Amino acid sequence: MDVSSVAYDALKTAVEHVLKKVGEGKKLSTEDIFLLYLGTITGELKDLRTEITKLEEETNKRIDEIVKTLSTRIEENNRRIDEVVKSLSTRIDETNQRIDKIAGMLSQRIDETNKRIDELAKTLSARIDETNRRIDELAKRIDALQTTLLEIQKLLIELVKKQQ
Repeated sequence: MDVSSVAYDALKTAVEHVLKKVGEGKKLSTEDIFLLYLGTITGELKDLRTEITKLEEETNKRIDEIVKTLSTRIEENNRRIDEVVKSLSTRIDETNQRIDKIAGMLSQRIDETNKRIDELAKTLSARIDETNRRIDELAKRIDALQTTLLEIQKLLIELVKKQQ
């Protein structure tokens, strides 16, 4: 038992004794009045403590309710965030697949274009080679013709000299 409860019990007994005097109509001493006043103050303090305890309990209950409500809302927000993340991840994956598909198509078209360029280069190279071969044949014919013309010129010069 603590000191305050012993003091409270002693004060309670003293106040009951003074109230008995009041009930009997006896004159109260200064100490008796002081005990009544102290008893009143103690009673009011006890009432205040009870009310404070009640308010604390109500406040704690409200805090617990608010914590519960906020926890629920936080969980809902976390769920919504998870759903948004999942949705965005799916959309990103779909976009990446589309990008990969387009990149594949573009790569295929580039390969096809490169093949066409290679074929055209091969064809043009063959045509250039054919043209060069024809130019070489023509150059040979021109050389042969020049040789023939030179021989004819020599023969003509000899003929002219013989006729002179």
